[in-house]
Amino acid sequence: MAKKEKEIKTNAMRILDRMKIPYEVLQYEVESFEDGVQIADLEGVSHEASFKTLVMKGKSGGYYVFVLPIEKETDLKAAARAAGEKSMEMIHVKDITAITGYVRGGCSPIGMKKDYPTIIAEEAKEFEKIYISGGRIGSTLYLKTEDLQKAARAKFAAFTV
Repeated sequence: MAKKEKEIKTNAMRILDRMKIPYEVLQYEVESFEDGVQIADLEGVSHEASFKTLVMKGKSGGYYVFVLPIEKETDLKAAARAAGEKSMEMIHVKDITAITGYVRGGCSPIGMKKDYPTIIAEEAKEFEKIYISGGRIGSTLYLKTEDLQKAARAKFAAFTV
């Protein structure tokens, strides 16, 4: 019988544990990260209930975290309005780790280096539970939408297309 691999705890998982928020961990193996659709297919989970995490920079210089469905894109003007900024732009891929502490493809909205304002797409309200990155490539978290909002101290807004 194969030895069960020890679960690797990420910052996101440690924070959820500390807050006593229940979650499920889905583990997967992938040669190279492409996108959230690839991961949802690999795990056999709903695309609609799978959400990605994007980090953007506002005109003021502040960083913001956006959580949105994996098959949707961000309306930058709507995202700026939701954050109270004049404009918004995506951060460069090379800056993800320095800003968040996570790597591309493993960026969780919970447990970044700093607490950035977090905005969850309105679509998440349609689901009792959603899938988000677990904080490393190879881990996905499945938790209640309201628990994500609580753990990330997030608000909901419409900013997708």
